[in-house]
Amino acid sequence: MGLVPMALDSLDVARWQFGITTVYHFILVPLTIGLSPLVALMETLHLRTGKEQWRTAAHFFGNLLLINFALGVATGIVQEFQFGMNWSEYSRFVGNIFGAPLAFEALLAFFMESTFLGLWIFGRDRLSPKLHNLCIWMVALGTNISAFFILAANSWMQHPVGAVVNPETGRAELDGIGGFFEVLGNKILWVTVAHVISSAFLVAGALILGVSAWWMVKAARAQQDFEARHVWRRMTRFGAVTMLIAGFLTLGSGHVQGQLVAEEQPAKMAAAEMLCETESGAGFTVAAFGSCADGTATHLLTVPYVYSFMATNDPHAEIMGLNDAQEMYAERYGAGVDYTPNEMVTFWSFRLMIGLGTLAVAIGAAALWLTRRDRLVTSRLLGRLALGSVWLPFVASSFGWIMTEIGRQPWVVVPNLADPVSQVYMLTADGVSSVVSSGTVLTSLIVFTLLYAALGVIWFLLLRRYVREGVQAQVADAADATTDNGPGEQMPPLSFQY
Repeated sequence: MGLVPMALDSLDVARWQFGITTVYHFILVPLTIGLSPLVALMETLHLRTGKEQWRTAAHFFGNLLLINFALGVATGIVQEFQFGMNWSEYSRFVGNIFGAPLAFEALLAFFMESTFLGLWIFGRDRLSPKLHNLCIWMVALGTNISAFFILAANSWMQHPVGAVVNPETGRAELDGIGGFFEVLGNKILWVTVAHVISSAFLVAGALILGVSAWWMVKAARAQQDFEARHVWRRMTRFGAVTMLIAGFLTLGSGHVQGQLVAEEQPAKMAAAEMLCETESGAGFTVAAFGSCADGTATHLLTVPYVYSFMATNDPHAEIMGLNDAQEMYAERYGAGVDYTPNEMVTFWSFRLMIGLGTLAVAIGAAALWLTRRDRLVTSRLLGRLALGSVWLPFVASSFGWIMTEIGRQPWVVVPNLADPVSQVYMLTADGVSSVVSSGTVLTSLIVFTLLYAALGVIWFLLLRRYVREGVQAQVADAADATTDNGPGEQMPPLSFQY
């Protein structure tokens, strides 16, 4: 039997391209969001306390921030490019709404953060210390404003509000000026912002902790006592405290977000728990395989009542299952469509997000315990483990994003269940460009994937280079600065050469 060539599906290729580029971009985004205010805080602590190690730390981690920011900008440009090329029908339908927050992000937030970042880089020895510190705080503010507007656009896709469909053009439009404020006041948006930013601090805290703990071990073993105790130990604990606070905020905001998702997108949360049938007192399943659609779903180790509590704060509450969600969507929005998201991807990405994030917080707590009472970590194994654990919250954040986006399929704009007469919704299959051939999309997919792979190698090599170099004194009078021990003692120069 001969081989029959399989025709490429533009929809599948376009989804793969968007998924690959978006996941790669989102690896960089949380670090920039979380690290920029932490670097600003380090510089502020230097101004408030006069301790030179805070300035040195701000310069060191500021270099890592600059590398990540540059690569993040390069990869982010492609995202908006894809909307016009691969998803023109989607852009045509929601462009009047989706474009508004993105325009604010580009014209206000991006220019704000890039302008003040330039002033911070080139104004180190030209601006006054307070003005220089203000610049990095403005970078941090701009970065988080940028995140807000981008999440406003995405949250609208998850829960469209403030919009109507123009019967003449067939396009979704803002319902007057009030509609724009409804978009910015979307209940999904604010809890998503809290969850994303808190998880971004977890990512940044993990980087600070991992790098600092690794250097603390090197400095302690090389008998660089001052550097080990007053710079790297302090930065290790700084990162650990950040991780603990961010971890609890991420957990709390994630709990609230999960409840909203269970209410607005019941199929997504049912897939995240492989809950096939509606039931009261639904449990949390540790592992599951198969599918509800064909009756092959297999659950391993289910803890009763936990999922009902997660979704409603009531352990006995009734939770909609995937099969009932399919029937509801089919009745409201038309039969003949599979409204069930990919169950395995949604289920396991949800658990990997929770598991890896929890492990990262546990490492932060362990680091805080091991460095209590002025203690130093001197074990090479622990230093390497700390540095090697940096990837945990990065990957946890990426799996959270995958669960969010895969779980809302087959919708690119999810219908608002609270407004059953609204026509503001769109299937992903209806949003793909009809005039771009699958071969063209495949070519761009290959080019972008290879380009992103090259950028990923450059990003990693640059970060590794600056991490391995350690910190160096940035001021000529570092040797004259005072230490924690009192105003009469002198601080040795901060120089690390191994």
